[in-house]
Amino acid sequence: MAETERHGILGTIVRFALRRRGIIIALAALFLGYSVYSLTKARYDVFPEFAPPEVTIHTEAPGFSPDQNEQLITRPVETAISGVGGISSMMSKSIQGLSVVTVKFATGTDVYLARQKIAERLSTLTGQLPTGIAPEMTPLTSSTGNVIVIGLTSAKLSPMQLRTVADWTVRPRLLAVPGVSKVAIFGSQDKELQVQVLPERLIKYDISLEDVISAAQKATGIAGAGFIDGANQRITIRSQGQSLTANEISQTVLEHKNGANVTLGDVAHVTEAPAPQIGGALINGKPGILMVVSAQYGANTLEVTNGLDKAIAELGPALKSQGITLYPGLFRAADFINTALHNINSALILGAILVIIVLFLYLLNLRTAAISCAAIPLSLLGSVVILEKMGLSLNTMTIGGLAIAIGEVVDDAVIDVENIFRRLRENSLLEKPLQKNVLRVVYEASVEVRSAVIYATFAVVLVFIPVLTMSGVSGRFFAPLGLAYIFAILSSLLVALTVTPALSLIMLGGKKLKGEYPC
Repeated sequence: MAETERHGILGTIVRFALRRRGIIIALAALFLGYSVYSLTKARYDVFPEFAPPEVTIHTEAPGFSPDQNEQLITRPVETAISGVGGISSMMSKSIQGLSVVTVKFATGTDVYLARQKIAERLSTLTGQLPTGIAPEMTPLTSSTGNVIVIGLTSAKLSPMQLRTVADWTVRPRLLAVPGVSKVAIFGSQDKELQVQVLPERLIKYDISLEDVISAAQKATGIAGAGFIDGANQRITIRSQGQSLTANEISQTVLEHKNGANVTLGDVAHVTEAPAPQIGGALINGKPGILMVVSAQYGANTLEVTNGLDKAIAELGPALKSQGITLYPGLFRAADFINTALHNINSALILGAILVIIVLFLYLLNLRTAAISCAAIPLSLLGSVVILEKMGLSLNTMTIGGLAIAIGEVVDDAVIDVENIFRRLRENSLLEKPLQKNVLRVVYEASVEVRSAVIYATFAVVLVFIPVLTMSGVSGRFFAPLGLAYIFAILSSLLVALTVTPALSLIMLGGKKLKGEYPC
């Protein structure tokens, strides 16, 4: 009791680690296995989530001019959502046929709760916007959400036919991959059934443009026909009046005059034609289609990419049979991640090797060098487990923090094992009557340097505290690096207080220590 009181709680931890050294080593081995498993299941990404929570509202208004969009759509949307709590900024853009409102929330805001609040406010706009126009929130993606870009070209199909294949064959298959948020298509021509009105024909037949629009809507729409109740059963009536081709729509009757029918074909050209094109896409200098696939917020980029690779491989033969050339790797975030991880892992391995060499040259003892080096995997993997539990991904910044910490995580263990080695050697040179118990020697040697170990550790940690206080994009970008470094250093302190003394007692306690200890 007196010994515990004199050395405090840290002395108690060291004493427990020495007396239960078998349990400590077993727990360390189990933790090592669990951390390796966690490493395989961790979420990988290019960069940390550096953008603040954001909600984007798109409203399509075909035919509206920019000033009409601003007055009739953008301003009502801004007014409706301006009172939502946590908004840090709001930006809007009104162009021909489209209104875009981007709402940014304060750092730390729950993005799902923010979207729910926005959706509730947008529901109050019912009846306030022009007929047939409804604002929509875009799918939620991260700041680095674009995981893959693929291209389609064809010398056999027309641009409109190629776009149809992309819309109805490729896109649904990609959206079915778990973790995919949206698939944006750029380039080529979107197929439409167009009614191209001839003004002179309208004047000739005395028909208004509203009559044409109403007739076209009725011809292409589906209305429920209800049911008929019989004595024993209810019979559902299915209507079959929808026009599906340009020829069928052109035969739609506008009105009956003088014993003859005036049809849509009499006052307009009804044809299959591409929608007005906005932007384009070139693939290797050839016109084609670009499909940008974005991942859901918080999704594992590598897992999503693997799923997309399988889907693209399944689509390959069908597309090839239609004369479509597929370019599956125009952009792949996974390639960047794998390259970055490979480079950083190489730096980690090289750094670990250099640390081991330096430790051996300094300590001139394989056992002491091995004990010190045990802190490297335990500390780094301990940091990985903590980062995973906090919901942070493994990215170039967090792994970079681990690479920076690799030279520091062995400091605590080196200080401890060096003093233990020296005290054990001095004890082995004492005369037999004065020789102390080996466990007591290791305990006193470890406790003797505990203050230096703790002060050095917290001094290093304090250096990185300012990184965690950075605000804005820089703070969200570099804070994970600082956290990874700090967690690795604190993990090395725990290892130095438990695993290092236990290993020293097992590997050095029963050995005869020869030679002069290097200064």
